[in-house]
Amino acid sequence: MKPRLLVTSLLVLGLAACGSTSDTTQTSTPPSSDLGSVKKDDKLAAMLPPEIASAGKLRVGSNIQNPPNNFYDQDGKTPLGSEVDLIKAISAKLGLTAEHSDMAFSSLITSLETGRVDVTMAAMNDTAERQQKIDFVDYFTSGITIMVQKGNPQGVKSVDDLCGKGIAVNLGSSQEQFAKEQSEKCKAAGKPEVQLSVTDSDTGNQNQLRTGRVAAILNDLPTAVYVSKTAGDGQYFEVVPLPPINGGPYGIGVNKQNTKLSEAIRAALQSLIDDGTYDKILTVWDIKQGAITKAAINGK
Repeated sequence: MKPRLLVTSLLVLGLAACGSTSDTTQTSTPPSSDLGSVKKDDKLAAMLPPEIASAGKLRVGSNIQNPPNNFYDQDGKTPLGSEVDLIKAISAKLGLTAEHSDMAFSSLITSLETGRVDVTMAAMNDTAERQQKIDFVDYFTSGITIMVQKGNPQGVKSVDDLCGKGIAVNLGSSQEQFAKEQSEKCKAAGKPEVQLSVTDSDTGNQNQLRTGRVAAILNDLPTAVYVSKTAGDGQYFEVVPLPPINGGPYGIGVNKQNTKLSEAIRAALQSLIDDGTYDKILTVWDIKQGAITKAAINGK
């Protein structure tokens, strides 16, 4: 069964696993972007590799539990979110239909390299290390944010306050790498190491924070802000008011051997930026602070 990650239902499954069923589910209607005006651009579609153009679909690998980027509607089957809307719009520009596959974040790059999917889109940071394996079409700028229990009972006000505390992160994420680096800095300063909890579940991480098993979650800015505003009607969590840590781009991952697809996606994204569709999608999901003006491949 897929986790039902809609607004304040973010924690229900995790709490039920601990024997608690007292939390109620708020099923507010999620935002939606009107993509009906996005039409196929024949010149852009002509840039596609023939095998993808003939298939008529773009196979998208994602980790669908990361609102507002991607999460499931109430039916537990329909992907929603800013990334979902954006890849749908890109696909429509190219005359394709986006087809999502939900998988562990840590398996996304392998799935791309082996041809299981055509692209990945899962709030994955475009980093020099990852560029050794895949290419990225950059579509958003984000950074690491610290999310804590409402009222910040453990007093986490800076990255230095993470020393000796339990911190939850996603496996294979930039947050995991940063937490390990911060732990080494703590040790070098004669302070206790970060007590790292690494999982493949945002829901599980939120449950750990809600119940006090960790002091904080490291997550990307859009997710942390969205969860803090919506989980428990905004009563469960808050974001530590710091500038984003290690800010950088999110990228749509593409196999390095498929440069035609990378160029087609970049051109389609730039078209959406130019005609205002991109801005409308980010406005709907309240994440305009991460908008870009130029679509790039590997930051260039």
